[in-house]
Amino acid sequence: MLKKSHKDAPCPMARGVERVGDPWSILILREAFYGSTRFDEFQKRLGIAPNMLTRRLNTLVEAGMMTRRQYSAHPPRDDYVLTDRGHDFRPVLLTLLAWGIRHFAPEGEILRLVDRQSGNTVQLALVDSATGKPITEADHYIAPGPAASAGLRARLEQASRAKHTDTSTSASATGAI
Repeated sequence: MLKKSHKDAPCPMARGVERVGDPWSILILREAFYGSTRFDEFQKRLGIAPNMLTRRLNTLVEAGMMTRRQYSAHPPRDDYVLTDRGHDFRPVLLTLLAWGIRHFAPEGEILRLVDRQSGNTVQLALVDSATGKPITEADHYIAPGPAASAGLRARLEQASRAKHTDTSTSASATGAI
């Protein structure tokens, strides 16, 4: 069976998932943020088969998340370095980290996000950068943008009306989007 591609889907979330939507790719990006750049480092730290790692690195390079940088001509060897697009994935990884700690770490925190200056643990939050106001399901919704199709506009408007009805009748309707 052929995998359906979302590379050209109208939804930017679907297009993003197409680029990094498998666990290996996300874990490779995590290791790149931890400082790994070489094939053998990724392989050792992840325990991934070489053929699988090659495919995932090629996919991340094609998606513009990483770039190859030759560090040896004989034999030919490349580093894999995050691009600006790859660096922009960091908030997604940090959100996954916070979510994973909250829901899937019964042993407690294995990792923490720490402020470099104060040394204090940071509590991750999604906020509106213009106002500093937390983004909550109760106070915010996803609206169609200028390029949205008529079908997407109708779906989002219907979802917004249904959610507004639910939240106006329920006092417990809070949470992050």
